[in-house]
Amino acid sequence: MADVHSKETRSYNMSRIRGKDTGPEIVVRKFLFAKGFRYRLYDKRLPGKPDIVLPKYKTVIFIHGCFWHGHQDCRYFTVPKSNTEWWLNKIHKNQQNDLNALSLLQAQGYKVITVWGCQLKKKQIDTTLQDLIITLQST
Repeated sequence: MADVHSKETRSYNMSRIRGKDTGPEIVVRKFLFAKGFRYRLYDKRLPGKPDIVLPKYKTVIFIHGCFWHGHQDCRYFTVPKSNTEWWLNKIHKNQQNDLNALSLLQAQGYKVITVWGCQLKKKQIDTTLQDLIITLQST
């Protein structure tokens, strides 16, 4: 099946996707900071380069996009109809990298929290952020 966008439009759209400082990351960071939590960003010394590192709590937070990390049973994860094999390989590799980072971080004694993009949508954001605080305070 052909792409619904021209090659130029698709290229432009893909170039606008960022790996750092995404909207969902900024929402979580602002919330944590307002609640008095202090953190580091993207610590390259840690496996998986977590989005947020809370050294005081020995906790890391990954904020995953539902599409890029293949969030199962999520309405925001759909397999592309064009170049399907390539996309499935990419998403599977991302999932493998996530699992590797998770096990390495846990072996180093870190608590790992994953927040999915869909959990930061209007209907769930308040619950997600409150649960995050509860999880951090129980550490």
